[in-house]
Amino acid sequence: MPSWSELLNTAREEGSRASNPGVGLNYLVEQKSRYITKLTELTGRNTILYFSSFLHKQPSQELVINDKDMNAFMENVYKLDKTKGLDLILHTPGGEIAAAEQIIYYLHSIFNDDIRAIIPQMAMSAGSIIAVSCKSIVMGRQSCLGPFDPQINNMPTQSVVSEFYKAVNDIANNPASLGLWQTIISKLTPTFLTTCEQANELSEELTNNILFKSGYDEDTKKRIKETFGDSQNSKTHSRHINRDKCREAGLAIEDLEANQDIQDAVLSIHHCCMILSEQTSIMKIVENNIGGAYVVQQPQIQVPNILPIQRK
Repeated sequence: MPSWSELLNTAREEGSRASNPGVGLNYLVEQKSRYITKLTELTGRNTILYFSSFLHKQPSQELVINDKDMNAFMENVYKLDKTKGLDLILHTPGGEIAAAEQIIYYLHSIFNDDIRAIIPQMAMSAGSIIAVSCKSIVMGRQSCLGPFDPQINNMPTQSVVSEFYKAVNDIANNPASLGLWQTIISKLTPTFLTTCEQANELSEELTNNILFKSGYDEDTKKRIKETFGDSQNSKTHSRHINRDKCREAGLAIEDLEANQDIQDAVLSIHHCCMILSEQTSIMKIVENNIGGAYVVQQPQIQVPNILPIQRK
């Protein structure tokens, strides 16, 4: 397996030899596709890569899981042999919970729940929900999932609701605290509290639906929900939950290092994507093992022609 730096250096050499940097980038694209095909040859399963450039690009709706992704998955599922199951490689910051719910339903209905998630580095928030919905998750020492407690405008909705009712109880027991809490609660916009409560209910419903079909016993389901769905436990939505903690929570975890050839293929795919993410305008790659691909690129800013000022 070539390392990240070896792939980058080879790409630069290819571009330099052709006096065209684009040749080097095409080398990385070809290597990525070759390793996706190689992974399928090793596993005997379909492979779909879902990669976001969120570590290299400014935050954008295009980088997160959203309803547009359904078109990407429809394109990539087309012509796959649905009887072979699916290995879903995930690298994402998360995104819209409703979009994740529909993606989960779509893929599981097509592959009859025979889906395995592979996490080369990070699958956070809604990405973790998709991973947890799979029958098993392949993780390396460097891999992590993240909490999927709901957020609105980067605010943890569970904490918002908890703080409000804490204020209600505190004021009831100590009326003198009214002034302090009034200052805090007055910052909440109309209907925001209700929206947070509804987001919590939706998250709870989705988590229960996912775990209902998982085959986990009730004690394991409880531990998974506490680890991933409770903001009081995770403390922060950006918490990195490593492989050991995922296993302790009761998830069916497979070690990426257990098969050297599979590890080489997965990490080579990831390295190629990371370099392309850094070196190009690519924002998202969704690609399968038979050549299907859906690529989102950063829109180019059109600069109007500026006519020189005519001076008299």
